[in-house]
Amino acid sequence: MKNKKVVFQDWGLIDYKEAWDRQETLFGQTVRLKTELRNRQLAAPAGGEADEDILTPNYLVFCQHPHVYTLGKSGKPEHLLLDEAGLKEKEAVYYPINRGGDITYHGPGQLVAYPILDLDNFFTDIHLYLRTLEEAVINTLAEYGITAGRYPGYTGVWLDADNERARKICAMGVRCSRWVTMHGLAFNVNANLDYFNSIVPCGIDDKDVTSLQRELGREVDLNEVKEILKRHISVLFGMEIVE
Repeated sequence: MKNKKVVFQDWGLIDYKEAWDRQETLFGQTVRLKTELRNRQLAAPAGGEADEDILTPNYLVFCQHPHVYTLGKSGKPEHLLLDEAGLKEKEAVYYPINRGGDITYHGPGQLVAYPILDLDNFFTDIHLYLRTLEEAVINTLAEYGITAGRYPGYTGVWLDADNERARKICAMGVRCSRWVTMHGLAFNVNANLDYFNSIVPCGIDDKDVTSLQRELGREVDLNEVKEILKRHISVLFGMEIVE
């Protein structure tokens, strides 16, 4: 029995470490429940009743962060081009974290999405999971008249990925344990792109970073983008969003 209901939460502008801790709590609760249910199933006598009324939960969190740089498990610390004084000058903080990927930036005007899903409720394929999140952003950009796609060999969403003008508009990095996910995507809507000059974004030193604001030449209503992206995520995953 699969639970397609997904609790949506908007955490607003939230300190990165606080959001990380809150994610870890939801993630840990789901993993523990899943483990407990599996152990009960293994211990039950043949023909015994299953815990069909107990289902693992799913969450979709949207938020923004104050200026912060995060380094994934496969990243290189030297891809942060600032020392402590430089971070202080930019009013930014830095965290090595437990997602995949290299270094990236989060800040106001960037829409961050953290799906905390039990993929057993949807599909157990991490590559399909990443491609589906990318597709949701691609479909969102299409509603603004922007054609986006993928850059071979990299996760995330790109514009003009097939030529020398390739530029990234959405970065991704996830963690998955027992098919439960956390972390997610960072979509540059109205983000201050100057902050990307202080890192080697995602370890890629020869490609540009862009935002929806830059591409459209105007500031974009972030709440409008949230609703569009949420809709595309829910449709592609077959979710029932619970507000």
